[in-house]
Amino acid sequence: MIPLRIAIVGSGGVGGYFGGRLAAAGADVTFIARGAHLQALRTHGLRLESPKGDLHLPHVSAAEDTSTLAPVDVVLFAVKLYDAESATRLLPPLIGADTVVVPLQNGVDGVETVAGAVGRPHVAGGVAYVAAVVSEPGVIRHTTMDHLLFGELDGARSPRLERLLEACHAAGFQATLSDHIDVDIWSKFVRLSVMSGMTAVTRSPIGPLRDDPDLFAMIQAAVLEAMAVARKKGIALPAGVFDEIIRMTQELPPQAKSSMLEDLERGKRLELPWLSGAIVRLGNELGVETPIHRFIATILKPHVNGAETRSVRAAEKPVPFPIDRSPRG
Repeated sequence: MIPLRIAIVGSGGVGGYFGGRLAAAGADVTFIARGAHLQALRTHGLRLESPKGDLHLPHVSAAEDTSTLAPVDVVLFAVKLYDAESATRLLPPLIGADTVVVPLQNGVDGVETVAGAVGRPHVAGGVAYVAAVVSEPGVIRHTTMDHLLFGELDGARSPRLERLLEACHAAGFQATLSDHIDVDIWSKFVRLSVMSGMTAVTRSPIGPLRDDPDLFAMIQAAVLEAMAVARKKGIALPAGVFDEIIRMTQELPPQAKSSMLEDLERGKRLELPWLSGAIVRLGNELGVETPIHRFIATILKPHVNGAETRSVRAAEKPVPFPIDRSPRG
């Protein structure tokens, strides 16, 4: 059988980890990257450092420009939220008659962003549960979780996603072909908006937050706020989603950090406007009070563009997210 042809657009922690596992299992994977990371992939290959076992692929296919590449079967679109719109320009050369693009962005905007570039028939929904970062160019450090969920937008079980499911199973990580991917996307959004916001605003991994009664109560209140927004939006979250999120929070290693806290510590841009900021924005639109997420979004606002570029961007208009200044009754 011809190997599944996969392009990883955004080969950082998420794309690099899953792409590396898929390539090691025999899939035909091309990593789309840039800068020092791209150079390292071309010269030294890809290295994964993981509690599941380290992996070194000395030779990988890596490119910056997709215009010279042939269409593929699957695109895992794993760029950061703030790069998603601009990165969609890389997609058209990769699209064949039955190519499927699986957005793995945090938040709830990925499907529409990608569909605007390639059309909805070429888009599925996707969710990634993984803690992985680029520790140095060409090296991905994985600490916990490795689960991909994906599904057609209409809930059908398509041959193209069945093939992706088989490839994921061969690669040795957990994968689920979902028939309610919209619920999966929102369930992660609820969990991640809380996890990212609370760890970043406290500059703390999850352990001290769940061990402190006041902070743990704040986590639970933030979950309920996000769930209220989802349900007002018409998303049929399962009845047990609150208990599931709290259980997942309790099961994480105490040193686990959100990717947004990692970015904050490294002086990088934050996905805040699409996480707690989005909860605030949607809450404003739907008439749902979101005081915990409003607090998170407000306190972290000075860091949204990253410390590395703050001096350059000081005179620029910051990345916007809404703060409701209307009087409260």
